[in-house]
Amino acid sequence: MDIKTAASLHRLRLVSAPEAVSFILLLVCSVLKRTTEFNAVPVMGAIHGVLFVLYVLFWLDAWNRTKWDLKTGALYFVLSVVPFGGFFADRRLRRAADDAVIASRARREGTVNA
Repeated sequence: MDIKTAASLHRLRLVSAPEAVSFILLLVCSVLKRTTEFNAVPVMGAIHGVLFVLYVLFWLDAWNRTKWDLKTGALYFVLSVVPFGGFFADRRLRRAADDAVIASRARREGTVNA
């Protein structure tokens, strides 16, 4: 994995958890708007919208650089629109990055022909 691919995956990881939190907060604000006088939906909606657009842009960049198959690319997109999905995406991306680092070190040291 080259440095640009690793950076694109890192950017996707960085935005996945905040996007998931903003989505959950938007859902909470929507419920509060319907049940109380509290209305933070316009503010949370804007914050979540910006984070979602960033997630999609970083997802497209990561998909382009990593050459994911359709199933993997679709999985990461679906995780962005499911509540708590961003946390699962972050976990999967962290594991993939750790595996890539281990494989890279093994290749460098001549331990494994991976």
